[in-house]
Amino acid sequence: MKKEVLGIKIDDVNIDQAVEVVVGWLKRGGKHYIVTPNPEIIVMAQQDKELKDILNQADLAVPDGIGLKIGSDILNICPGIDLMEELIKQSLDYGFTIGLLGGKSGVAEKAADCLLRKYPKLKITFVSDGGVIDENGEMTGQVVSSKYYVLREETDKSKNTHNTKYIIPDTDLLFVGFGPPKQEKWIAENLKKIPVKVAMVVGGSLDYLSGKVPRAPKFIRKIGFEWLFRLIREPWRIKRQLALIEYLRLLMLS
Repeated sequence: MKKEVLGIKIDDVNIDQAVEVVVGWLKRGGKHYIVTPNPEIIVMAQQDKELKDILNQADLAVPDGIGLKIGSDILNICPGIDLMEELIKQSLDYGFTIGLLGGKSGVAEKAADCLLRKYPKLKITFVSDGGVIDENGEMTGQVVSSKYYVLREETDKSKNTHNTKYIIPDTDLLFVGFGPPKQEKWIAENLKKIPVKVAMVVGGSLDYLSGKVPRAPKFIRKIGFEWLFRLIREPWRIKRQLALIEYLRLLMLS
C-alpha cells in the first residue's frame, strides 16, 4: 500500500512482502526498479524534481530508515541492505543471476568474492565499480576491468579502428550502489537499455558485503539505532545526519 511522506510515495511493506513482490517480477519477466527512500533522500528530493519523479515512479519504494515512522503512518521498515541480502539468498533457490555495480575502486569485486565464499553456487554475471558517475547519473571516465566482465569487440571498418567495450550481460537482479541521487538517475536513464529485469539502488551496501564497513550488531539494528552506530564509527557522516533535522523541520511545516 502506497503512503506519502513529504510528497514521496512509499510502499509500506516489510522484507518478506518486498521479496515476494520482486520474486514475482522475476518469474513473470518485464523491467522494474526498486528505490529505498529514507529521510536523507526525501529531503534531497525536495530540491531535485528529477529525483522526486524517479522515486515516485519506482515500481517499489521500500521504507528504508526508522526515521520514516516519525510524523507518518508508515508501519514497516525495510532496510535496503537487508532486502538486498534476502534477494541474494532467494537467487540461490530460484537460480536468478545477479550483478553488482558501484562502490569505490575494488569494492564491488571484493563484495562478489565474499558472496561467492558464502554462497558458492551464486550466479554472478557482472561486477564493476562503474567508473566515474556524475550528479546526473552519467557514467564517465574509464570503467575498471574485472574478471566478471563480458567483453564485446567491435571493428569500425570505415575508420579502421578496433574497440573493446564492456557490456552488461543478461542479468536478473542488478544492484546499483553509486549513492543518491546518482544511482537513482543512472537506473532511470539506463534500465531500458540494458538486459536487466530488476534494478535496485543499494547505496553503500557493497561496503558492508565486502567487509570494508562492519554493520551494527543485530540488537542495535532492532531498536533502530544503527544510524548512531555508523555515526560513531564514521564521524564524517554527521553532515548527512543533519538531513534528519531538516526532515523534521519539513514535517512540522507540512
